[in-house]
Amino acid sequence: MSARTKARKRALDMLFQADVRDEPVAIIVASEAQRASSEPDRAASWLYAREIVDGVTDHLDEIDELIVSYSQGWTIDRMPHIDRALLRIASWELLFNDEVPAAVAIDEAIELAKEYSTEDSSRFVNGVLGKIADHAK
Repeated sequence: MSARTKARKRALDMLFQADVRDEPVAIIVASEAQRASSEPDRAASWLYAREIVDGVTDHLDEIDELIVSYSQGWTIDRMPHIDRALLRIASWELLFNDEVPAAVAIDEAIELAKEYSTEDSSRFVNGVLGKIADHAK
């Protein structure tokens, strides 16, 4: 598994935790930063995970607005926590990280949806992200 794939999983964990616990993302990030500093094997994925979470946090309103506009009748609050976090991560990569090809951002989100969410989530995530990718062009 690549360092970026691990980073996406870590970012997913942090965003999911903050969402489910209804805690500020900064508290979760601080806890993860402390943990990463004591586990050198996690250092490679930590930096990109932090970049993702910071990017999502900095652009949350814009990202959520696009997700809602392309999710056809779904509000952000109605989406499963995992799907919401995955859509936010991949949307940030599509919109604000030129180093990640759109196909990679979408494929990684779909795979994580298959692994961690509902049976229908991967199709939902794919559809919404495909529209956001078209918007980002």
